[in-house]
Amino acid sequence: MRKVLLLTALAPVLLAGCTWGIKLNDAGRQVRTAWNGNVSGCQELGKVTVSVMDHVGPIDRNGLKVSDELEVMARNEAASMGADTVKPIDHPVDGQQSWQAYKCGAAGKADRMAPAGTSNDHSSAADDGAPQTGGVQTFPVKKNGG
Repeated sequence: MRKVLLLTALAPVLLAGCTWGIKLNDAGRQVRTAWNGNVSGCQELGKVTVSVMDHVGPIDRNGLKVSDELEVMARNEAASMGADTVKPIDHPVDGQQSWQAYKCGAAGKADRMAPAGTSNDHSSAADDGAPQTGGVQTFPVKKNGG
């Protein structure tokens, strides 16, 4: 009985470190993810549906890790179709997500090469006074020295 309780208590800790063997391959590294949805000027190649385990037994896996693995798998699969860009069609549900694959050529390459804090979609963003850091804003977790 004690062994079962110990395993139950340690399972989330052990599972948190798992990578599940899903790695971005060399071809997948050449595929960008169009999180901003901008695929203007791109040729649609098809749909990619990928899935991973979102829970192990009764234990749910970390949603961020599941999402990351789904993106990696979509990029790898899209590369095998000759795509250089993927865009999520929907949100992950039960460890499954659909993506659209595109061939963007120079447009996709230019977007990958854009400096941080810039965008090639030329959409105007409201200036809320926050520094422009490529769509990422950071917050301190705790103050140092106090």
